[in-house]
Amino acid sequence: MNGNQTIRSAQTTGAEVVGLVDDLLARAVEADASDVHFEPTGRELVIKYRLDGVLSVVERLPAAISDNVIARLKVLGGLLTYRNDVPQEGRIEIAPDKVGKVADQRLAVFPTIYGQRAVVRLFYQNQELTDLSHLGFPSSILQMLQSFASGSQGVLLLTGPAGSGKSTTLAALLRHILQRFPGKSVVTLEDPVEIRIDCATQVQITPHGEMTFPVALRSLLRQDPQVLMIGEIRDADTARIVVEAGLTGHLLASTMHSGSPAGAILRLLEMGIEPYQVTSSIWGVINQRLVRRLCPACKRKTDSGLFEAVGCDRCLGTGYKGRVLVAEALHLDGPLRKAILGRADLDQFQSLLEGQGHAEIGEHARQLVADGVTSEEESHKACGFKEQHP
Repeated sequence: MNGNQTIRSAQTTGAEVVGLVDDLLARAVEADASDVHFEPTGRELVIKYRLDGVLSVVERLPAAISDNVIARLKVLGGLLTYRNDVPQEGRIEIAPDKVGKVADQRLAVFPTIYGQRAVVRLFYQNQELTDLSHLGFPSSILQMLQSFASGSQGVLLLTGPAGSGKSTTLAALLRHILQRFPGKSVVTLEDPVEIRIDCATQVQITPHGEMTFPVALRSLLRQDPQVLMIGEIRDADTARIVVEAGLTGHLLASTMHSGSPAGAILRLLEMGIEPYQVTSSIWGVINQRLVRRLCPACKRKTDSGLFEAVGCDRCLGTGYKGRVLVAEALHLDGPLRKAILGRADLDQFQSLLEGQGHAEIGEHARQLVADGVTSEEESHKACGFKEQHP
C-alpha cells in the first residue's frame, strides 16, 4: 500500500504536525486499520497500518520531525510529553466525525535507541460481531458454544495467538448469555477492558497494581457471580482459582496462549493443576485463528480451480478485504478424561483425537479455500499446513 506523502520537509510547523497526525489517524480509520505504527529508524519515521492483520508502510517522514509527531500523539493520549525514557499508555479521544464507527483508540509509547516508538490501536463498532451466530463458527462449534451458555457450571477455554478474535468471541458469548438468560450475574476481569458489554460488570486489572487477576478473582467469588469471564490465564495462581470456580457452581470462560486444544489441557497440568481437577472443571476448549478474506472485486481463479489474491483499488492493492474465522473445538468426553487422568502426552492426545475423527482447524481452513473465501497461502500461514493437489 502506498500512502500519500503528506509532509516531507524537516522544517515543519507545529500546526502542520497537528494536521499530519490527524490525517494519518483519519486515513487509518477510513482503511479499517486495526493499528497504526510510528517506528523511528534513525533516518526517518516510518508509518505503518495493520490491515487485516498485515503491516503495510503508508508514509515515511523525516527523522527531524519524529519527536514532534510523537509529542503530538502524547498530547492526544494525555501522556507526559517530557518523559521520553519510560513506556506510557493512554487513550485518545474519538473525533466527532468518527463516533459511531470507532469505539476506542489506545496509545502505547515505548523508548528505543532511535527515539520513541508509538502504536495506536483502533477498536471499531461492528454490530455483526456482537452476535455469536455471525462470527463464522462451523455449526457444530456454534452449537457447542450455545450449549455451554445454557449450562450452570464449568470452564470454557479459548486458545489462539494474539489478534485471533478471542476477545470478540468471549464478548459475543456473554451477550448471548445475557440475552437468552436475563437476570444472570455476569462479571468480567480484563487487562484492559477491550469491548464494552451492556448489563455486565466489567473490571479492569491495572498492570503492576495490587489488584491482580488472582486477588480480584478470589474476591469476586464471594460476590455471588453466576458467569465469569477472565481475560487471560497467565499464571498458575489464576489457573487454580479458575478451576476452583468451575468446580463450585460457576460458569467461566477465559483464554490461554496455546497452539491447540490438547496443548491447553497439557499447559494446565504443567501449571500444577491436578488431572482430576482438570477433568472435573474444564468443559471444553476452542482454538481459533483469523485468515484474510480474498477481495471479492479482484480475486482470480487459478488452473487448480481455487482462487488467488490479485490486488485492486478497493483492497488497496493487497488482494484481501476483511478477515474470516477458522476454528476447532474439543469437548471433554470419557476417553479424553481418561487420557488426562493418565497424564497422556501431546502425541498420545493427538492420536486419540485422530481416532475419534476430531476435525482439526486445518479442515475448516481447507473448506474456506475450496469455497473461494480465502487463499492457500493464507490458510498455510494461519494453520501451518499446505494444500496438496494431484
